[in-house]
Amino acid sequence: MREVDHFNGLNNHLKEGGFKGVYKARTGEAYDGCAMFWKDDLFTLLHQENIEFQNFGLRHNVAQLCVLKMNQNHLNSDVATKASRIPPTRSLVVGNIHVLFNPKRGDIKLGQMRLFLEKAHKLSQDWGNIPVVLAGDLNSMPQSALYQFLASSELDVQLHDRRKISRHVEYQSQHRAYIYQNEDASSSWVSRSRPLVHEWSNEELRLATGSDRVTRLQHHLKLCSAYPGIPGSYRTRDNYGEPLATSYHSEFMGTVDYIWHTEELVPVRVLETLPVDILRKTGGLPSKKWGSDHLALVCELAFADDGSSS
Repeated sequence: MREVDHFNGLNNHLKEGGFKGVYKARTGEAYDGCAMFWKDDLFTLLHQENIEFQNFGLRHNVAQLCVLKMNQNHLNSDVATKASRIPPTRSLVVGNIHVLFNPKRGDIKLGQMRLFLEKAHKLSQDWGNIPVVLAGDLNSMPQSALYQFLASSELDVQLHDRRKISRHVEYQSQHRAYIYQNEDASSSWVSRSRPLVHEWSNEELRLATGSDRVTRLQHHLKLCSAYPGIPGSYRTRDNYGEPLATSYHSEFMGTVDYIWHTEELVPVRVLETLPVDILRKTGGLPSKKWGSDHLALVCELAFADDGSSS
């Protein structure tokens, strides 16, 4: 969860349903933060760490990383006994991030994501190369360079305009009723024989890549976005297989929230988001019925070497 501003009350409520949770407040003057919850009878928290991006000159956003172990009584014992290659315990890294909103600061967005991925990968290695699940509000759209970085594991930042890294489209509600984030999808990742090279200052490169001498970003996690892994309806999905909209308010309708996972996991099913025509009837979120301007994303994942949906 992101933009959590009443963690104690939410935590007490979810405790009644058997959940445990951890919280990390944003730094600076903000009064909200990120929260993660898990079923206490299903998982045990082995390790927790937070990222305060201000410590790296990357604004006041934060991220969370937890190592969770599946409790033994919830593993598929039949599969485990039939296949000795399946370990007796299952652990995974789960990450949660809220990326900077400012569409013009693509250098900071990339820098935040770079650090998040680096720390998730290190945790995975430290705990025995365990699978990774990453979720969050990336404030970036599916045809963006930031999405491309996650999906392809690399990005030459000089091929992109810093002010358009997220492709986060805003509009004046009085002029346009709504906008789909995939209306320009066909032209977003087109390779050119003579690519346009954009100028980045040394400071912008340092924030984005960690060094003013590096222009190519890379990460070591082989990530897949969960929703494209399950076929969906044209009423709720875009050309990438992502939801058409995960956020809707007076100035924006589009997808900025995602669930990513490493290849050791496979999606079994997802919860479809509301169709755009239904969303429009709400007049914008939040509302009396819906307490957030974001829609929930839900995915059931299975271990790739296990025939069951663990």
